[in-house]
Amino acid sequence: MQKELQFLEEQEVSPVLIEQVEAFRKEYPVHEEVRNRISEPKIPFYGKEILEMAMAALLQGSNLLLTGGKATGKNILAENLAWMFGRPSYNISFNVNTDSSSLIGTDTFRNNEVQLRKGSVYRCAEEGGFGVFDEINMAKNDAASVLHATLDYRRMIDVPGYERIELHPATRFIGTMNYGYAGTRELNEALVSRFLVIDMPELSEENLRKIIRHAYPGIKEAAEDAFCGLFLDLQTKAQNSEISTKALDLRGLLGSLGAVEIGLNPYQAVQMGITNKAFDIFEKEIVSDMVMTRIPEDWTKENVF
Repeated sequence: MQKELQFLEEQEVSPVLIEQVEAFRKEYPVHEEVRNRISEPKIPFYGKEILEMAMAALLQGSNLLLTGGKATGKNILAENLAWMFGRPSYNISFNVNTDSSSLIGTDTFRNNEVQLRKGSVYRCAEEGGFGVFDEINMAKNDAASVLHATLDYRRMIDVPGYERIELHPATRFIGTMNYGYAGTRELNEALVSRFLVIDMPELSEENLRKIIRHAYPGIKEAAEDAFCGLFLDLQTKAQNSEISTKALDLRGLLGSLGAVEIGLNPYQAVQMGITNKAFDIFEKEIVSDMVMTRIPEDWTKENVF
């Protein structure tokens, strides 16, 4: 059994679902030229119930929308699902400038003729990939029209100005979204109806410890307690609206530990990975005080690893 499916077994995911994922992988082999788009995520996703819901949705042919606050693991889950299903991954990050040509493609002049340079959505549709629509609620009108066509139940993209594109039977799209960020808006009902939706829970202490141990198996128990406690403190403060979510950064926390492993002072590492992401001076003071209660300034690498 492949490594990715063994990971599901270790989390005690339903054997019925694992068998169906294995059958899916065998039914839809990946072309050699896009195999480089299949890669093992650096951060594994832990959470049996969420994994089972997501796997069931994708297996029965639905697209998936992951909603929730920052640092709940939406993008990590999307990356892990593409890897588990053995599909090439295409990431599309929405912003105010994303338009239909960014998604489907643009005309270019090559070999004395006009040719379409295919965009991520086009390639994903052709190759049976998993397309990840990051911050989908930042999509403006032009991009939203492409989304409506892409996610249509008829599984074909029919947008004026382009040839009709039929979706490969293995193609799935996974949207992620945060509420309340600048530039975001609520998705309309017609677009939401094209997804099954999972509301992502806050990261639990148990799963956070698993992530830290997976990334840094040599971490000492006291250091694990300190870094885990810091993240959970930040999560609680953000939930209570005492600070913004800028400093609540799982990748920043793991990056700090990586810098410590290289040899940087732990307190300085956390300043780069966590504290300095709070740009407001008053918020930075709050975060700095929280860091000092968990990570002593005189700690060295030997206190952590």
